[in-house]
This record gives sequence, structure tokens and C-alpha cells, in this order.
Amino acid sequence: MASKFYVVWVGREPGIYTDWASCRRQVDKFPAAKYKSFATRDEASAAYAAGHSAGRSSAAGADKPGAKSSPKRNSPKTLTAQDVAAVDVSVKIFTDGGCEPNPGNAGSGVAVYRDEEIESLWFGLFNPNGTNNTAELNALHQAILMAHKELDAGHTVAIFCDSQYAIQCVTLWAVGWAKNNWTRKSGEIKNLAIIQAAYNSYQQLQGRVQVLHVNGHVGVEGNELADRMSIHAMQTREPNFVAYADTIDVASILATRSG
Repeated sequence: MASKFYVVWVGREPGIYTDWASCRRQVDKFPAAKYKSFATRDEASAAYAAGHSAGRSSAAGADKPGAKSSPKRNSPKTLTAQDVAAVDVSVKIFTDGGCEPNPGNAGSGVAVYRDEEIESLWFGLFNPNGTNNTAELNALHQAILMAHKELDAGHTVAIFCDSQYAIQCVTLWAVGWAKNNWTRKSGEIKNLAIIQAAYNSYQQLQGRVQVLHVNGHVGVEGNELADRMSIHAMQTREPNFVAYADTIDVASILATRSG
């Protein structure tokens, strides 16, 4: 009998488990537990990253072996500012990308919070022939690389991105594209090189990092700062991805032009 992979979004210890007994210990009698089984690790990793909107089962038993699973959704849940604040990790990485015009001058930005305090800002990867999507993908890729280092140091991490396109490319759609030798029936996969690089980095995380969706410009400070860094990247035409060297005065940065 083929083994399954069990995703726990809400439970005693969220994560991916390779046997039902381990999963059950996380969700049994846990209020409003959210969990689901998947046939492959790739599917489980993509679903875990997409958040619990990818599958809605509960401690009532919808995901016990032999039970029918609820259908997956194709788009990640969108978190509110309150939801973002409630994510219990030590490091939160916010990403954004911009392009003016689109296509045209593109740049990426990242904001890193440690223990709920802003720690660093990053910007760059200017491309005079980019698009908003390439900028968003580049920013997400850089956040994934940062997450690797944080995990290696023993920290817990979550990534917050305001591009559903970038999230789904890297955490969901790329799973199928990779299985099909990076092809799809409907035609060309746009931005393939960036997607492949980000996906390969993401796969190495093995479901240890959530990539979550937030709407832009709804009061999520980290997202707003990442947005300003993407504008800064376009204004400075910085080709590399570098740390913001000036003093991080949040109010002053947020007062600058948004994307």
C-alpha cells in the first residue's frame, strides 16, 4: 500500500507528516484542527505552503485513512493584517515587485522582521525589460533563499507575498510542470527560468516554510515596506539584490511613493 503524506495546517504542531499516527497526535481533540492527506510529498508541500484554504478537513475525521478528502482550491487564502500578526514564527519575510510601465523598468523588494520588529530591508534586481510578474517572482525567490539561511540557523520562518501568481507558480503549478519536463499543454510557460530557480530552492525547504498571500496596500506594514523597496530598486536601477544601507525610519519610508 502506497504511503501518504499528511499536512497539518492547524494543530498542536503544524507541518507535514508521513504517517497517520503522527498526524493524529497533532489534531486529535485539537479545536478546529485543519489537516488533509496527499499522495505525494510534492502535493503536500504545495498544499502546506498555500495555507489551509488548499484543503478543509477537520478533527471530525474527514482525513482519516480511507475517508474522502475535500477538493483542493487553486488559490491561496488571503491573510488579513490580523492573520499576519497571528502567524507564530520568529522570522517574517515580506516580498513585493513592481514595474513601470508594465512591461518596462522592474525591481524587487523584501522586508525582514525578527520577533515582530523590522530587522532589514532589501532591494534590487532592476530589469529595464521586466514585468510585474518577473519582479514578484524575483522577490519571492530571494525570500526563499533567505528562508534557507534562517532555517539552517534554527529559526522558524514564514514568507508573505502579495502576488497570487508568484505563489502559485512556485508552490503549486510548478509541481505539475516539473513532472511534465517543464512543459504544459496550453503552451509556453512564461518566466520559466525564474520559476525553475525559485521552485528548486523552494523544494529544498521540504514544507518547512509557509508561503502566504496578503493583499497589497491594506495596512500590512511589511508588505508596504517591501513595496517601497521595489520602487527604490527601480529608482536606483540597482542590478544586484542588496541591503538597504540607510537608517530604517519606517514612517519616512512609508511616506515615499508607493507602487
